[in-house]
Amino acid sequence: MIYRPRRTLLYVPNHVTKFMHKARNLDADTIVFDLQESVPPEYKQAARDVLLDEFSQSSDFGHSERVVRINSLESEWGKQDIAAIKNLEIDAILLPRVESANQLLESIEIIDQARQDRVAIMVNIESPLGVLNAKEICAASDRVVSIVMGTTDLSNELKITPTYDRAGLLTSLSLVMLAARAYKKCVVDGPHFDLKNVEACEFSCRQARDLGFDGKAVVHPVQLDYTNDAFTPKNNDIQRAKSIIQAIDEANLAGRNVAVLDDRLIEPSLKEWAERVISLYNRVKDLGQNELIGS
Repeated sequence: MIYRPRRTLLYVPNHVTKFMHKARNLDADTIVFDLQESVPPEYKQAARDVLLDEFSQSSDFGHSERVVRINSLESEWGKQDIAAIKNLEIDAILLPRVESANQLLESIEIIDQARQDRVAIMVNIESPLGVLNAKEICAASDRVVSIVMGTTDLSNELKITPTYDRAGLLTSLSLVMLAARAYKKCVVDGPHFDLKNVEACEFSCRQARDLGFDGKAVVHPVQLDYTNDAFTPKNNDIQRAKSIIQAIDEANLAGRNVAVLDDRLIEPSLKEWAERVISLYNRVKDLGQNELIGS
């Protein structure tokens, strides 16, 4: 089973050269070179120039997936972004504030007119309308590989008061999660912005993991270690996954479709979970992040 981890999705402001340099040596599963949210209007062209210059030196960012978040294609900036990166060696383009299937498909068409590689697409869902239309967005194209929540803008538009447990966001997070899973998409939670409150960030990471998210967006490298850790399977997870696969296989050989493990009934669907966990575990080992795999 091939599984690409997106435990951490790090936003890097493209107009700051030192941040671009630093990104090459960070343990982020995905790096988002951001031309949109984190770049002030007067720095848009500078951000494109820095991005192109960095990639002209090398497009190698280690194991990290290379993604560019462009400005809205309904804006002049977005079209300029597409023109600038049309030959850039990247893995995906992240579209901001996607609110409908038609908007998504029109954006893909514009991208394909500029590029020849059918680059993968990620989408930000960051508005109430985007949440309500998440099902049609996820169903619209097999080019979409991941949904990324924009929880700050969403919170603002929902007019909710931020709380430690993010109670006001749980319905929206769950709706997008359901839509993503229904159409086999990766789904990543939005970032946590309180950089000094490690406990709150760790809680947010584990809450996202327990809700079913594949990972979490990160706004500062200091958050990478414990965010990676939260979404990394531990040794006891691996042992259970292996036991589930063995039990199902033995049951099938005996002519049964279900198995019993530790006095619990194990259905065949759990085998898919087990294979995904083992695949992610193996990927973490391949990256040399064995210290994250504990009991």
